[in-house]
Amino acid sequence: MITELYILLPLTFVAAMLNASVGGGGLVLIPGLFALFPSTAPAALLATEKCAGVTGLATASVQYARRIQLPWRLVAMASCAAFCGSHMGARAIAVLPSTWVRPFVVFLLIVMLLYTWFKPDFGKQDAHVLISRNDLIRGLLIGTAIGFYEGFFGPGAGSFLIFLFVRVFHFDFMRATACAKVVNMSTNLGALAYFIPAGLVIYPLAIPMVFAMIGGSFAGSHLAMRGGNRWLRRLFLVLVLSLLSKLVVDLIRG
Repeated sequence: MITELYILLPLTFVAAMLNASVGGGGLVLIPGLFALFPSTAPAALLATEKCAGVTGLATASVQYARRIQLPWRLVAMASCAAFCGSHMGARAIAVLPSTWVRPFVVFLLIVMLLYTWFKPDFGKQDAHVLISRNDLIRGLLIGTAIGFYEGFFGPGAGSFLIFLFVRVFHFDFMRATACAKVVNMSTNLGALAYFIPAGLVIYPLAIPMVFAMIGGSFAGSHLAMRGGNRWLRRLFLVLVLSLLSKLVVDLIRG
């Protein structure tokens, strides 16, 4: 296991940098875990990744909150809903096949990519609209849906959150990213509420990964805030295109 850590920890650091900006760290880390530990149960690897990932998201959330004013009431309600949704999604893995989700996610990613690509002003400026009661209800629905998706299937959950925070609440990419980190942290916690009692987390891997996650998240959040909205938008498009390509390849392979 010591030899594998020399590869795993740099991968974890890079994944944390991605997660701290626009998400998508799982595209790097989860295939790496599967390749390094092929004989380990997939559920145990996913549980271990989420255990480490929650500390990285917490680190990024603190860094953003220090510099960006967040709508805490909206974020708190969406986070609570995401926690519950993710817990339900993690439980649903045991009884429902996830193969039917993949084509639907591919379709949503294509729509999201085209919408963002052909609207250059999308997420460029924050409308600073006051959060209404209807917005809080939308936040609950978004949190529940993305939380369930994160616990059940997972890829692109952070990107979907960013897109929805920009589209529904008219935030800029920076503020949407900051909100998404807090909600995404809750989705990981919701899944862990199932994975930890089930004894699926591999702590000899998770503990060193936590330190790499914290370092990568600290670096990634600072780079995101320094790069600004234009940089985040470009990285968001690259990430969505990469995730879309991976899922299409997986569909072709069957």
